[in-house]
Amino acid sequence: MKKTFWASLFATVALFPGPLHAQSPTVDDAGQRILAAREALRSGDREALERLAAVSTSHPLDPYPRYWLLVNKLARSEPPPMAELQAFLAAAADSNLAERLRADWLRRLANDGDWAAFLQLYPQLRQPDAELRCTAWTARLLTGDANAASEVAARWETLSDAPAACELPLRNATASGQVDEERVWWRIRRQIDSRTPNTALASLSLLPPASAPAAASLEQAIRSPAPWLDRLPANFAVTRAGRELALAALARLAREDARAAHARLLRIQDRLGADERSYAHLVIATHAAIDQLPEAGALFAAADTIDSTPLQRAWRVRAALRAQDWQAVRDAIEQMPVDERASADWTYWLGRAYAASGEAGPAEALFRRIAGEAHFYGMLAGEALGQAFAPPPATAPLPRTRLEEAERDPSLRRALALYRLDLRTEALREWIWGVRDRDEGFRLAAAHLALRHELYDRAINTAELANPRSNFELRFLTPYRDLIEPQVRAQGLDLGWVYGLMRQESRFAAPARSSAGAQGLMQVMPTTAKWVAGKIGLRDYHPRRLSEPHTNVLLGTGYMRLIMEGLDHHPVLASAGYNAGPGRARRWRDAAPLEGAIYVETIPFDETRDYVKKVLSNAVVYSAMLEKRPQSLQARLGTVAPGLASE
Repeated sequence: MKKTFWASLFATVALFPGPLHAQSPTVDDAGQRILAAREALRSGDREALERLAAVSTSHPLDPYPRYWLLVNKLARSEPPPMAELQAFLAAAADSNLAERLRADWLRRLANDGDWAAFLQLYPQLRQPDAELRCTAWTARLLTGDANAASEVAARWETLSDAPAACELPLRNATASGQVDEERVWWRIRRQIDSRTPNTALASLSLLPPASAPAAASLEQAIRSPAPWLDRLPANFAVTRAGRELALAALARLAREDARAAHARLLRIQDRLGADERSYAHLVIATHAAIDQLPEAGALFAAADTIDSTPLQRAWRVRAALRAQDWQAVRDAIEQMPVDERASADWTYWLGRAYAASGEAGPAEALFRRIAGEAHFYGMLAGEALGQAFAPPPATAPLPRTRLEEAERDPSLRRALALYRLDLRTEALREWIWGVRDRDEGFRLAAAHLALRHELYDRAINTAELANPRSNFELRFLTPYRDLIEPQVRAQGLDLGWVYGLMRQESRFAAPARSSAGAQGLMQVMPTTAKWVAGKIGLRDYHPRRLSEPHTNVLLGTGYMRLIMEGLDHHPVLASAGYNAGPGRARRWRDAAPLEGAIYVETIPFDETRDYVKKVLSNAVVYSAMLEKRPQSLQARLGTVAPGLASE
């Protein structure tokens, strides 16, 4: 008899010992020592760190006090002896802590200007961050390596948001002539049209002095774009710097009000060069598309074929989708670079464009490339071919040897020990290090290990890493069902949708807390929780209760119901509203009925657009597994009714 998802899953995880809380109801002496060392590092208590690091036991976390002691020493005026650092690296070889200590040591060497030692150690670092990569270029340049400048030049287009450590390599690339003035202006334009426009001020120094505008002028154009444009002198276009300042002001104004930017462009466009006019139209068109303005398509057409970024090309497609201009959709996608248009999103929409023009053969060929994959576009492509998403097959149990291998792995053992101490950041680093560069079988075993210890987020993410096309019973877990299902019934919600949303919000990590303050399984904001508590009559609510799974689910599902009732009972609008607020979800509707998939694709916020796609595709998978029958994503998407003029 064929095993069900859950029978197969629990037969495998039963091979592991019990969950973390069952194994360690209290912190033992070794754990107390680790916590004390962590506190000593935080408070800078060198003597306590020395004492705690000297203790040697068989505890998996023994290296941590010694690592923290070395971190403390590296931060002081007199660094530790090289032999002490090397001894730790040798003892902790191939570990997360060894990697982190190398990075810490490299930063100290750079701070001391010991470039020879930096270059000797740097190749041993496996995963350098952007700052250290730039510092390595600096070290090579300062020690006479001429090839570093050419490497910086080759990666110029990826360095528009480079850290401060890249200043010398960037300057050297321009001073040596490997990056010309045109590419510097390219960098400045992209920085201006970003969330951090002030980074462009530093890039002015990369231009020849005779070509660069004054930093104060650029700052004013960025800060007050409309007044700057309204006060342009008659001869502003005489110099490249004058025209670029005008373009900078247009780009910043477009982010605030695309129509106001276009009106000002019309006043001055005759004094701009052809490429400059095209660039201005492209920037304004992109923000008009993000603002869902109907004139975005015409603005993109005026931009012609000037070089554009992936973001600008994406919004060119989305503007055409919003207008339901399928020929423009096709043209915009076919003009993309080959690797870009091969992505699942543009493969699907190009197929739709072919289908709209009656070219069924090419459309079906495109749909077949991604049909059946368990993501938003794979599901839609499958349905375009008449294939609803079917319950996926169960994954075969893993051999006991693979499960035991994961249980013995030093990084995973350290991660579990850190989770017991609630040192979640350190635990996460150890876990990620432990599953890096490992094969599918090991990662799947690690996912089972995480599940056995009720680390649901690690189980899901690791199973996804193992194989994003399989392992559905691990990737789509249903924990806390005894808490969730009664609330779902009480609120009249769809269980698949609720699980799909929770999976995206927290991966079922009850302690999860976002940088914005959202908490718990359903990532409820405290202000929202207080409002919902009043609406549902929860009289004894206190903000401390938001971290309790039961209260969090009660308030989260209550909020889902309230949003659904206020948004036409439409799951697309409600999902968008849960992430970005109900008011925004309403404003993003069109003046005419709009296909749900197009509404989702044209959501202005990248985070919310990705969120809604994942929540709804998650809901399809959950419903297929829970109901054991095929499910339709298209039915969930439906049609979004027109918005009101006041919205």
